[in-house]
Amino acid sequence: MNQQVGELDGAVQQAAEQNPQAKLLMTQPGVGPNTALAYVLTIGDVSRFPRGKQVASSLGLIPQENSSGTRRRTGAISKQGNRMLRGLLVEAAQIAVRFDPEMKKQYLHRCHQKPKGVAKVAAARKLAVRLYWMLRTQVGYPEIVRIESSPRVPLVGAS
Repeated sequence: MNQQVGELDGAVQQAAEQNPQAKLLMTQPGVGPNTALAYVLTIGDVSRFPRGKQVASSLGLIPQENSSGTRRRTGAISKQGNRMLRGLLVEAAQIAVRFDPEMKKQYLHRCHQKPKGVAKVAAARKLAVRLYWMLRTQVGYPEIVRIESSPRVPLVGAS
């Protein structure tokens, strides 16, 4: 059994190394060949999503909403989309939280307010959106973190 698993892991590793998009995503800590390849194959062409929020929605990482009138209620995540990729993103986010200081800060802050499971899913959502932007801009992990952490400069003449 171990031999078969090893062969399959090798095949996934080789396929991920040959796919330029998966190779780009593997620069993110926590994202290995399985997660990168599953993300690329599930999302497909990133230009079909105008915003990262829509990627998170298609993966089922946003809360359900049950609102009426002025009352707004949000519940558990919608769980629409690919269950396997959602699980891989949660696992990858737990590793990313250890190695990315900004994600760790947000995760720990959320852990003080909400249960740990909610914080893990929130980290997975942030990771999914980050991976989307990495594919959209064709920028690797070190550069995307620098862009995310840079201060927002308002446009001249914008109000």
